[in-house]
Amino acid sequence: MEPGHGRFDPARGADDRRLLPRPEVPLRNGHQRRKRGSEVNRTETIEAVRVDGRGVWIDGSPRTLLCASLFYFRLPREQWRERLEQVRASGYTCVDVYLPWNFHESAPGRWSFEGRRDVAAFLDLAHETGLYVIARPGPYICSEWDGGALPAWLGLDTELRVRQNETRYLERVTAWFDQVLPLLAERQYPANGPVVMVQLENELDFFDCEDRAGYVGALRDAALGHGVTVPLIACSGQGDLAGATGDVDGVVPACNFYPDDDSPDIEAEVRRYAGLVAERGVPLLITETNRRHRTLRRLLASGAKLIAPYLQSSGWNFGYTPSTGNWGRPGNFMSHGYDFGGYVTSTGARRPEYAEAQVLARVLDTWGAQLTLAEPVLADERPACDFPTSSVSAALAFPEGGRLVAVPHLGADPGTAIVGDVPVAVAPGSCPLMAMDVPLGAWGIDVTLTLASADLVAAADGVLVFSSDVPVTVVLDGTRAEVPVSERVTLAGVTVVVLPSAEAARLRSVDADGAARVTDAPRPPAESAPTAVREVRRRFDAAPEEPAGRHTLAPSLESLGVYRGRGAYRTTTDLTGVDELLLTGAADIVDLSVGGRTHPPIAEFGAARRIDVRDVPGSVAIEAVVEIWGHANFDDARLPALRMGALRGLGTLWKVRGTADVSALWTVDGHWAGNPSPTRVLGGWSSTRVAEPVTYCRTVRSPTPSALHLHGVIEPLRVSVDGGAPETVHTENPWVLLPAGTHRVAVTLAHHPSGPGLRAELLTLEAVRDWSCAAQNDELLADFAARSGPAESVRLPLTLKPGEETWLDVDLPPSPEGYLVRLDATQVRVTGWAGGECVGRVWTGDRPAFSGGDPDTLWIPPGWPGLTLLAQGVEGRDAPGIRTLWLEVPT
Repeated sequence: MEPGHGRFDPARGADDRRLLPRPEVPLRNGHQRRKRGSEVNRTETIEAVRVDGRGVWIDGSPRTLLCASLFYFRLPREQWRERLEQVRASGYTCVDVYLPWNFHESAPGRWSFEGRRDVAAFLDLAHETGLYVIARPGPYICSEWDGGALPAWLGLDTELRVRQNETRYLERVTAWFDQVLPLLAERQYPANGPVVMVQLENELDFFDCEDRAGYVGALRDAALGHGVTVPLIACSGQGDLAGATGDVDGVVPACNFYPDDDSPDIEAEVRRYAGLVAERGVPLLITETNRRHRTLRRLLASGAKLIAPYLQSSGWNFGYTPSTGNWGRPGNFMSHGYDFGGYVTSTGARRPEYAEAQVLARVLDTWGAQLTLAEPVLADERPACDFPTSSVSAALAFPEGGRLVAVPHLGADPGTAIVGDVPVAVAPGSCPLMAMDVPLGAWGIDVTLTLASADLVAAADGVLVFSSDVPVTVVLDGTRAEVPVSERVTLAGVTVVVLPSAEAARLRSVDADGAARVTDAPRPPAESAPTAVREVRRRFDAAPEEPAGRHTLAPSLESLGVYRGRGAYRTTTDLTGVDELLLTGAADIVDLSVGGRTHPPIAEFGAARRIDVRDVPGSVAIEAVVEIWGHANFDDARLPALRMGALRGLGTLWKVRGTADVSALWTVDGHWAGNPSPTRVLGGWSSTRVAEPVTYCRTVRSPTPSALHLHGVIEPLRVSVDGGAPETVHTENPWVLLPAGTHRVAVTLAHHPSGPGLRAELLTLEAVRDWSCAAQNDELLADFAARSGPAESVRLPLTLKPGEETWLDVDLPPSPEGYLVRLDATQVRVTGWAGGECVGRVWTGDRPAFSGGDPDTLWIPPGWPGLTLLAQGVEGRDAPGIRTLWLEVPT
């Protein structure tokens, strides 16, 4: 029995093992490889990378891949090698890498693969570091990235339909693939690079794609046409394998799992999908999952051959690249920090989970090929535990005999499990992979390991090394012992060593007598107190604007050439007799001033917003500055600006000329309502047919455009106008816009005996017209930030008026680690630039919900000179101002 491709060799340190072996002769997929030694005259065809029902094969050997997400576009180029080496040192053998289309095509036809966009250099570094790469070029990637990487200008073509088998969209995708796929094909393993798989699309099963087979087939054909020969995969986001792949030949289905780490049912779900993909003759590839290694062990024991937790190595959303709206309320902003608690922080510091990664990697290396080829089975007897554990006991049966049994401890207190009639200790929060009935001949040990209640992390002639933080029960050929942590005993002629997990993570070698040698524990970083910045330079000049013409109605920012950045809208209009305005379709952040009065920012993702203007009669100026935080990366129908491909800008501003309550006089269709139809208030019909749909109809009239406001919407309902296709109305935006005229409106909702308590109001509208526009895209703002100009020194605190903007230059002392900049401020939005690039944005005070990492800091990478801030006062409960800037050295 082969002990495995990555067997731990006591004569070499673990840090010296090659996780990405190079073949003796450069070898392309399907080429001839000549073996040496006794087989020198024999040739055979070996696919360098392939998958089958048993697993993933590289150079003819089976591999279990631990894969960490690591994104070049979320890190300074200067840190790429360090981060890759950090992943390599964790024991992971692979990284998965998104390639964002709109990061490389910043405007139509303007491509860049230089500097931080030099993905070829990143892949070459991964190859040098000894890591495999799973490349994920989309075209859609999600990743909480601006638009999911789909360029913003795609939305300007009203006939183009994203993520569909549609000619206009596929023409754009072809232009992207023509740029990126040759780059990947050139760096396929093993000839010139590390790429072992290429993922097409991303979680397509979340999206309403009309022709999945046609769409995925077109992407597959493009990849093959550009010479991609490594396996093509497509991941499902919610377990719909056909929805993700279209069941297209040549595209391997993969799964993304994001379970509750404490769920007892993870194994049952994963085993189901392992069975489904096995029917297709492919292994279970988990392309995204949680970061906790207890969960990863459970996935391994359930049959996964690729395990890729997202996001192990954290990063940053620089500039205007975050998305909006992926996180369920619906709608929120992604923060500058991009960190979901993986084993490496955004600043590169190791978390405790990093050591867990090293231990699991040693387990995989020690068992090697026999673990990789092991088949998932149900344990013969489910261990009896006095702690919460999984509902189904998962085990891996070795091809040469024996098995590994996973025993997850889902509780917080020390516990005991009965495994094979033997009581064993199990540490809380752990999931030891317990060996049972395993012959040890592969390591020159002529006994059978009847039971070991901990992870085997090294084995050599006459020595077994286990990792555990509780005493380990070992049974060798019927001889049983309980070995304390940090002790070693001789049992059946075998030296058994138990290392605490912290030392096992740092294991380098083991002597013949069982003495373990470990690397020194890393020193904790020296803590330093934050440094206060008390003085800044305030510029006299404001950033320039590019005039963008006059428009009857407010245009989208994208139509003005602003794909990232912001724009200004100005007009003068007569508000005599107008008590309120209605703003529809605005995104992302609207700073509105009416007649000199600044309103709190509007950041409601296109939901209609009523604005009180009773105190500003007559002819007044209206000004709006609209900032793009990011385009939606997830198709969410509940708000207009969260639809995939939705544009940004002011939307439409309306004068409300009149309001009328139209809650009464709705006729009822459905249930047992007869003819003529009864007349009821909206939602007022009563029947015993609970939850069945009932339709209310009414005629409404307005000589001008109007808006129907449905107060009290809780559950989604359907509204049809004049017999047309119904649209869904949600509680987040319970409005229906109507053109001028007479309309028959039908509202269909699920019946509730108590009534939904709906009220309908009709607003007659007049559009505000004649807008003068100006553009400030991200490049213009970055150029201005990089310039030096006349300024005055000012001491903090700095007070701002609502709506006031000021540019501040901040001197930063040199620091090899860079700085985290924290604001002690209220009601301020701040954008920062350094090294010629926008680093990120922070919003203090009243603000929308944020997700991702720390929303309250800016990170200035080392070597990025200068810091320039654009500070904007925001209307809210407190007065806008910056009291202090705090500089922290990241740890």
